Amino acid sequence: MKWKILLPLFIILLATSSASAQNVKTIKIGVLCDLSSSLSTYGHDIKDALTIAQSTINNYFKSHNEPYAVSFDFEDTQVNPTIALQKVQMLNSKGIRLIIGPMGSGEVSNIRNYVTENKIIIISPSSTAVPRLIGCTKPSDKKYIFRFVATDDFQTKAIAKELQSAGIKGVVILYIGNSWGEGLYQCIKPRLKNESIEIKDVISYDQNTADFSPYIQKMTNDIQDLVNKYGNEHVAVVTFSYEEVANLLSQIPSNSILFKVVWFGCDGCAESSQVIKAAADKPVIKDVGLYSTLFEARGPAFKKLVEEYRKMGYNHTPQQYALDAYDAAWVLALSYVQVMKMNNGTYNATLMADIIPQVTLNYSKGVYGVEPVTGFIQLNKWNDRASGNYGIYYVTKNDTWKMAGKWYYNNNTVVWFHKPKPPVIIKPTHAKKSPGLEAFVAIVAVVVTAMFRRKYR
Repeated sequence: MKWKILLPLFIILLATSSASAQNVKTIKIGVLCDLSSSLSTYGHDIKDALTIAQSTINNYFKSHNEPYAVSFDFEDTQVNPTIALQKVQMLNSKGIRLIIGPMGSGEVSNIRNYVTENKIIIISPSSTAVPRLIGCTKPSDKKYIFRFVATDDFQTKAIAKELQSAGIKGVVILYIGNSWGEGLYQCIKPRLKNESIEIKDVISYDQNTADFSPYIQKMTNDIQDLVNKYGNEHVAVVTFSYEEVANLLSQIPSNSILFKVVWFGCDGCAESSQVIKAAADKPVIKDVGLYSTLFEARGPAFKKLVEEYRKMGYNHTPQQYALDAYDAAWVLALSYVQVMKMNNGTYNATLMADIIPQVTLNYSKGVYGVEPVTGFIQLNKWNDRASGNYGIYYVTKNDTWKMAGKWYYNNNTVVWFHKPKPPVIIKPTHAKKSPGLEAFVAIVAVVVTAMFRRKYR
């Protein structure tokens, strides 16, 4: 008899839970990252972080009785601007108008018009070129484009101070020939002048370069001239490259003067696994350090994410761009829910773009009951991050990346834990020759000459 009473209750309960599940709205977010090219180390890390973010955000919504869930659609752009645009168009055709990425500034530049016209909101975790180099002349040009990493205005200030602090007097600058590489060079040029550091030469290479020998020869001649002028301890190579710098270093002859000076990199190659592999195969690479800056922001939730990485068996800690992407996922999800509440359950891209800065601020303050993994996120009028320090990482003798120092933006100073030191150039010594046959012949010649003069006096 009891079952007759309980059965209707069970059916009602089942129907209620089923209806509840059906009412959950999925927030679809596209992810444009490099999974197979020159930034793939960071791209896979972003994918790892967002895999955790999906579970964490969805659990948050459940615990707060919010009828939403996030899902990610990962797309490999290979840091190629053309592919990036194709992927954005494809995502748009699937109704996905929220995107984390792309990673490169050239990609952002190439999709800018399309995402603006179609009101697609993107948050890049790693694009750093200044706004004008991605085609934006006023803040309204970037209304739908957000970046959770500091721009190259910040980074080049850090690199210039890093070089000055290391005692560098002359450099050769090598950079990948895209808007990101060009932007870094243009930003650092006046800064090096202010630090009285000579730029001997500026060499740009195509991003599809496989054979670096022509560039290596030019760099060799330039560096030799600088070494002759300042000494190798005051000379450096500055490279604005992605992970292809590993291929470049592998092609340099082991006895080259290029391995007798310190190298300085940037966020495009810092903590690159491909560089570590190259250094393991060619130990002389470790002599140059490749001291590379990386935006360094850690917040209250960082340690918890590291623990989640361990539980997932990732065997590495999350790098900065993955952290930026993780926070971007939270901001997009929270902003979307707020828009739906403000706009009677209807999504509005313009409204969302307008509230993202405030949601980001609230998220940074812990208003929603969760905390950012990258600390306080302050956006400027260009929707770009406007605060943060830079860690300086180098390749150790043990085939690992380790922090060598840190640049602090509030007072423009570098604190070194491992100051750059170039390899010692051993100058050839000429041993004194003991008197031998040559000396004997000379003595005989003197004696014969003396006898000859006496005979004919």
